[in-house]
Amino acid sequence: MGHDLILFALDASRVFGEHVAFGLGRPLAAHEERDFDGGEHKTRPLVEVGGRDVYVVHSLHAEPGISANDKLVRLLFFIGALKDAGAARVTAIAPYLSYGRKDRRTKPRDPVNSRYVAALFESMGTDRIITVDVHNISAFENAFRLCKPENLAFAGLLAKYLAPGLGDGKVAVVSPDAGGNKRAELFRSELERELGRPVGKAIMDKHRSSGIVSGHLFAGDVAGCTAIIVDDLISSGTTIMRSVQACRKNGAVRVVAAAAHGMFGDTSPLFANNGPDRIVVSDTIGLAAGISAGNLARIEIVETAPLVADVIERLHSGEPVSELLPYD
Repeated sequence: MGHDLILFALDASRVFGEHVAFGLGRPLAAHEERDFDGGEHKTRPLVEVGGRDVYVVHSLHAEPGISANDKLVRLLFFIGALKDAGAARVTAIAPYLSYGRKDRRTKPRDPVNSRYVAALFESMGTDRIITVDVHNISAFENAFRLCKPENLAFAGLLAKYLAPGLGDGKVAVVSPDAGGNKRAELFRSELERELGRPVGKAIMDKHRSSGIVSGHLFAGDVAGCTAIIVDDLISSGTTIMRSVQACRKNGAVRVVAAAAHGMFGDTSPLFANNGPDRIVVSDTIGLAAGISAGNLARIEIVETAPLVADVIERLHSGEPVSELLPYD
């Protein structure tokens, strides 16, 4: 690149940022965040960024005391401050990107919030944005015009993590809805590569209207299988549980629920006696503080921070990142 690399992590994402910094073999750069009366705030770098290749880590999920909106504004304002201070290039790393699920109009005069978020990043002069397993990759890539988007698919990491524990039995990958079929198929092909044998597939029908989920059609063969349900996000757990029940009804001997982003709390139905046998998420979202020790013990975490570090290293040196990522 010809410019020195510098890495920041805003306070709410410091743990993830430290893991990325460890993978890069360099410390996080110092910055200041100050809050003022009325909910206003400022964030500024405490090191020289002029002419530097700057990366900023901030996952944009809501958590107690700080909303997704507040996190988004903090990141945008900090990017603006970095550009004003002469940074040569600024890359936003949002392991979870807020508003990614609102990517199309489903009712008259509906907003397309994912596109508006893209416009906000571009208005601040963001040169590149990196996220992990965005809800709709096509909508994500098409929302940006001036800023280069990079989606890091979770499929490869998940396949490497799960494959050693699957033994020689039958395995099937399940998409909990039609919209997630491409994600599930990408994971299925990666898992086949890791296992060296065929992996089946199935899909669950789902309709959502006014917050109510319906649909009971199930297509595919999971009888006698370990069924792995793959989604981008676990929130309430309702969507996953519908698929868990359908898999068991159709003869699955074991059910694994996996998603890149785990936003669920202690009351999630996933922790009930009829929940999945395993729950696997990544480190993009810190687990809710209120989850009990017993339920925490049931959650398995796959690290994505090392992959983010490798991607940063390649982007900074001008090497292609495609060799690190699975593609369908």
